[in-house]
Amino acid sequence: MPYKLYKITLILCIFLGVLFSKATAQEAYEEKSIDVALRMIGHQLLLHSNDSTSRVLPISKHNDAYNIQFESAFAFEPVQLVTTIDSVISAAAIASTYIVEVEHCETGEVIYSFKIDELEQSDIIPCGRRLQPKACYRLLFTFLETTAVDSNILPVASGKGTGYYGTLTILLLGITGLSFFLWKRWKASKVDPNLIPLGEYHFDKRNTELLINHQKIELTSKEADLLLLLYNTVNTTVEREVILNKVWGDQGDYVGRTLDVFISKLRKKLEADSSVKIANIRGVGYKLVMEV
Repeated sequence: MPYKLYKITLILCIFLGVLFSKATAQEAYEEKSIDVALRMIGHQLLLHSNDSTSRVLPISKHNDAYNIQFESAFAFEPVQLVTTIDSVISAAAIASTYIVEVEHCETGEVIYSFKIDELEQSDIIPCGRRLQPKACYRLLFTFLETTAVDSNILPVASGKGTGYYGTLTILLLGITGLSFFLWKRWKASKVDPNLIPLGEYHFDKRNTELLINHQKIELTSKEADLLLLLYNTVNTTVEREVILNKVWGDQGDYVGRTLDVFISKLRKKLEADSSVKIANIRGVGYKLVMEV
């Protein structure tokens, strides 16, 4: 790979690496923001239950659901629960749509649950003032759509749209495509100079053969010399005398009579591609006709 192509690819890879690093840093920042907010929710719920000494256990996450567990049992009122949770999450700006489930620690039964959706806010809270008995509860939070967390790193992606990794994936595909394009151009510039394109054929002048569709068609040395002469003057008539002199030299009338035979053999070997023709210019000579 040439130095210039290597340098471009290296710069692009470094750029992509920086973007991934920023995305990773933003993801870590977002997780910490969520952790702080959830611990604040746990703290507020314990205070409302007149418990100022018990601990909120470390926040855990399983299958995209955040888990708040408590050191001690507590009681809660649904209105107080919903209001406390929504006020903290709104203040922290970590989600606009989410589901909360209150599970009984021992039975795993969902005692209470609710969903907050910014498009469907409602003042009606089921079982609003019905006090739930004191017991061991854990809260499960599932965030369906996150919002921007205040940071100077990168905006947090919402549940809709491409987000960080969608954007970075597009950039990665773009860089891969560009690198492949540059590699193809470099490879094309390194084509074997002994291979001459003739329509669908390649003329290997070193090995005196024609290549087409993974097939090799052997040429005699004179056929190869004749074809090379016609190629070098493509779409231009070459007089018979010039052909005889450059390909055979002065070998008398015998060669002159066999020139047409060599032309016929070449035509047969080139017949797989109708766009490549050797035309007979009556009384003058021959020319190789093809698109260039």
